[in-house]
Amino acid sequence: MAIDVTDATFETEVMERSMTTPVVVDLWAPWCGPCKTLGPILDKVIDATGGRVVLAKVNVDENPAISQAFRVQSIPAVFAIDKGAVVNGFQGAYPEQAVQQFVDTLLPTAVDEEIAALVRAGDEASLRRALELSPGDESAVVALANVLTASGRGDEALQVLARVPETDDVRRAAAAARMSTRPADDYDHQLSVLIDKVKGDDDARQQFVDILELMGPDDPRTAQWRKKLTARLF
Repeated sequence: MAIDVTDATFETEVMERSMTTPVVVDLWAPWCGPCKTLGPILDKVIDATGGRVVLAKVNVDENPAISQAFRVQSIPAVFAIDKGAVVNGFQGAYPEQAVQQFVDTLLPTAVDEEIAALVRAGDEASLRRALELSPGDESAVVALANVLTASGRGDEALQVLARVPETDDVRRAAAAARMSTRPADDYDHQLSVLIDKVKGDDDARQQFVDILELMGPDDPRTAQWRKKLTARLF
């Protein structure tokens, strides 16, 4: 699978996509001879993965911000992005065998595929089995925490979430776990009550932040209430 990426779409098409599927970024230009040699090889090798790896093509002439971000000195330049981080890369027109080896390192192992299947199953037993195979797998941790929260075991969910670094998904799951004993269906009412307590009451401040996490960044009220929180605290 190959997609054309621009400065405007890089965050969504590459960084966000890489959280679930490895992305190979090919920085090229129409005038670059070696790019014309490497391009078809990348297309062939990555297409053979059947969607398990995505190829993102970046015309550096039209999208200088991306090449600047990667500090590219010459092209073609290729970078592998997995879970939001650069994990490998090379410059120059690699032969097909070398490109194949490069891409093979990004493909999931049999254990990875088993974990993914267990996470998709979604029941508690499957998720616990996934964590036996990979204790730090964020997707399994978050999924198990959500299952535990839904069954009224918020404290246990928080213990599970403590296994992994904090990310947006982890914070949201933790907020749901903490709020599981304090339903906040009417978020505006809850926040209006808590706002007067946040400066001197740690528990109230945590409840306030948890509600904002549950509302999420797409809710326009979230930014408004964050401004009010900042004003009260500082």
